[in-house]
Amino acid sequence: MLEIKPITGKIHATVSVPGSKSYTNRALITAALADGKSIITNGLLSDDTEYMASSLNTLGIPVEEDKKNSTFIVQGKGGIIPGRQANLFVGNAGTAMRFLTAMLTIGEGVYEVDGVARMRERPIRDLLDGLRQLGADAVSKLNNGCPPVIIRAHGLPGGSATVKGDLSSQYFSALLMAAPYAKKDVVIEVRGDLVSKGYVDMTIALMHQFGVKVENDYYKAFFIKSGQRYQAMNYEVEGDASAASYFFAAAAITGGKVRVLGIGSDSLQGDIHFVDVLKRMGCKVTMGSNGIEVQGCNLRGVDVDMGDMPDVVQTLAAVAVFADGKTRVHNVKNMRIKETDRIAAVVKELRRMGISAVEYEDGFEIEPAPPKPAEIETYDDHRMAMSFALVGLRAQGISIKHPECVSKTFPDYFQRLDALRDRQ
Repeated sequence: MLEIKPITGKIHATVSVPGSKSYTNRALITAALADGKSIITNGLLSDDTEYMASSLNTLGIPVEEDKKNSTFIVQGKGGIIPGRQANLFVGNAGTAMRFLTAMLTIGEGVYEVDGVARMRERPIRDLLDGLRQLGADAVSKLNNGCPPVIIRAHGLPGGSATVKGDLSSQYFSALLMAAPYAKKDVVIEVRGDLVSKGYVDMTIALMHQFGVKVENDYYKAFFIKSGQRYQAMNYEVEGDASAASYFFAAAAITGGKVRVLGIGSDSLQGDIHFVDVLKRMGCKVTMGSNGIEVQGCNLRGVDVDMGDMPDVVQTLAAVAVFADGKTRVHNVKNMRIKETDRIAAVVKELRRMGISAVEYEDGFEIEPAPPKPAEIETYDDHRMAMSFALVGLRAQGISIKHPECVSKTFPDYFQRLDALRDRQ
């Protein structure tokens, strides 16, 4: 249990955040498939990326972690997966589960990928269907559309696949990253509208940096020519926009000013647009090429579609508690299949603090009020812990249960949050 001590003054701080988890795990996959040594600097070292690196090592693709310098050194095998049999455990790391599942279809052998109990509840059926359409043998071991997954790999034949776009963009990123190593050209068609398009943009941009081109037909279809290969390189990971959101929110909640370095106006991370929501709420936002500054003020509630940035919805919920007027969030139904059912969890914990909140199928509505002291359940969800801790910056008696869950993506989060006290 960790009690959050309120900040009495206005924060004035310049901070840095860890490297992007999304970019780090994508870079680990592409570097593993490249031929030769890649050095990934400013990478995120956390539980999620550790599961990815450990899995690659188990598969015979050496990954060395330099924790002191936040660096990964990957000895890529040119599209070959040396291990012919492996049982991989990825905890509750959704990116590792999905990206490895697609990558393993390139190999020759039998592989199983499993995780914690919650991972066994998180759907992966649409990705498996897409891989099977491309000729792969990848199935849900329990035949329920969830992990554990078994891959009996004999190379990825390729061809065309149609995948529903409304559940997770990670399915598309996983297919895209594996596609260059298919035996035939790959066409991935999107059924319906694609959620979280920004993450697919990130994937395509990173693939291009590693030497592979993807044709994007307005998010309705993607074309990847067979025979392309990733090139080993030195790759620097930009700061994590999701992590930055907590410090932008801290400025908004306290009426202070925070500048986050290492991420700028040209970032493709969808979560960078969280500052646009804060701007609508009344904050002043200054965008630069290597830093973004948010200055808090009197906050007003908003009605907002967060479909392209679901990972910062919980951060917004913490800010909305202190706004003038209701905040309504919608088009985030896919939050229900994350580390926990995040829509239900947010509403339950807001009510625990005496805040009126209404749950909808695709979001929620918050009626702001002074928070009451509460012990916040985190559901083993790092974003519940990090977001609801922000409420404690202005409200007395907010404690976070199982704060260690933040090690999934931001191991020293609470130390960095506490350091803001010295910058008033």
